[in-house]
Amino acid sequence: MEFVENRKVEKEQIKAIFQDMLRYSPSKLCGMLGNAIIVPVYTSLLTPEKYGLYSISIALLSFLCILFSDWIGLSGLRFFRRHQIMEDLPKYISLLVSMLVGNLFVMFCVAFIFRSHFYSFFKIQPEYFYAILLLIIPVAVRALLFQLLRAQLKSISFTLSTIINQILTIFLSIFLVKYCNMGAMALLLGMGISISLVDLLLIYQSGIMKSFKITKPQFDAVLPIFKYGIPIAATSLSSWIITQSNKFIMNNISGFSDVGIVGVAYGLTLPLLMTVFSIIPVAAIPRIINMYEERIDVRPIISRFAGYFIVIAVPLIVVMSLYSTDFVQMLSNEKFYAAYRLIPYFSVGTFFMALADYTTLQYHLENKTYIDFILKLTSGIIGVVLNIVLIPEYGLEGAGIATLAANFMYFFLSVIVVLPGLRLMFPWRSVLRLAITFMPFMWLYNCFKTGTYPALCQMLTLLLFFYFGNWFLSKTFIKNPD
Repeated sequence: MEFVENRKVEKEQIKAIFQDMLRYSPSKLCGMLGNAIIVPVYTSLLTPEKYGLYSISIALLSFLCILFSDWIGLSGLRFFRRHQIMEDLPKYISLLVSMLVGNLFVMFCVAFIFRSHFYSFFKIQPEYFYAILLLIIPVAVRALLFQLLRAQLKSISFTLSTIINQILTIFLSIFLVKYCNMGAMALLLGMGISISLVDLLLIYQSGIMKSFKITKPQFDAVLPIFKYGIPIAATSLSSWIITQSNKFIMNNISGFSDVGIVGVAYGLTLPLLMTVFSIIPVAAIPRIINMYEERIDVRPIISRFAGYFIVIAVPLIVVMSLYSTDFVQMLSNEKFYAAYRLIPYFSVGTFFMALADYTTLQYHLENKTYIDFILKLTSGIIGVVLNIVLIPEYGLEGAGIATLAANFMYFFLSVIVVLPGLRLMFPWRSVLRLAITFMPFMWLYNCFKTGTYPALCQMLTLLLFFYFGNWFLSKTFIKNPD
């Protein structure tokens, strides 16, 4: 069946996406603020070794979530509209819950049988390993319920629960670290308590208990979820390899102290930037999926929002890279200042990772997520090889170069491998406005270098100058299409 252009629906959906972005943005901005607070607070409370242990624990937690839980929620989002049209949502939601419970049971069995291998491979103490296993239960429930809220287009509920989760986690973790003398374990315990409380709120917001019914799984409903979700899990695992493998390789070479440095650089780039960058995809993707299911050409709308992303992201990345030393000094303890050496590499790498969300959406729409897996696995292998080769020779910079190269390769491959009828249109208006605005932007930066203005003032002024200049061009000389 051919996909047809529908300008009326496209304009309606663009307007709706912007409205959803406004509803989601408080949660994302609060999340960004929370991530910005977490790093300086945690680094002031923990030594580099303890922070390195915390970073390794979170990396292991994300590893287990990728394998056993996250892909179920993402599959639930992808097929929600289809089952809504078929009017069998209770069976579908019950199936998702049953699959999540089964996966967690398998995870506990595997973890118990191979626990000694986990200890040695991840170089983590048994008590931390068991704490992570318990923590994955509320984290997995939260992941599924968050995706159901997105599928139901309940952006305000999503925003409220995200903000509450962020605030609870920070305050509980700080309290436990300061008054219970538990070190990195206190951070994991604080996460577990806060996420469990938020899960109760999410259960109410999503109305899942009204729809849940124990039914016999139907093969025709299970197969598409596995076919779509397993490649997603494999793809996410490959992404994990790109972003997290450097911590484990660094730990084997230099110990937890350098892992703490890498963890700070990671915490000041990917979580902060992706929280902002995800405002567009979290609002747009559910509606794009709905349009695609209704056989409407979605390429113009994806291309337009990719252009918006580029305009938002590039100046942030440039400012963070130009002021990396000041940026780290403002947001971490002095014990971790060496992390500034990684900021340019990690921030640019995050940009390419986020930009790939738009170029790889084609594989998700066509349910060919195995292609996404192959591309990301290839990039992940390249990243691991580069980490192994470069870290012993160049230390922290080696980890940064490897991460940047792997993320760029993933984006580059996704531009080359295009499915028929889904090639995106180059957002030339956005790129042209970007290029024109950067000329006075760099002139202003050079003027600042000769003065003594505070670094934060310079950074904010440069960003405001760029965004105002871009907005002016979009309203006058280089307008967006109607």
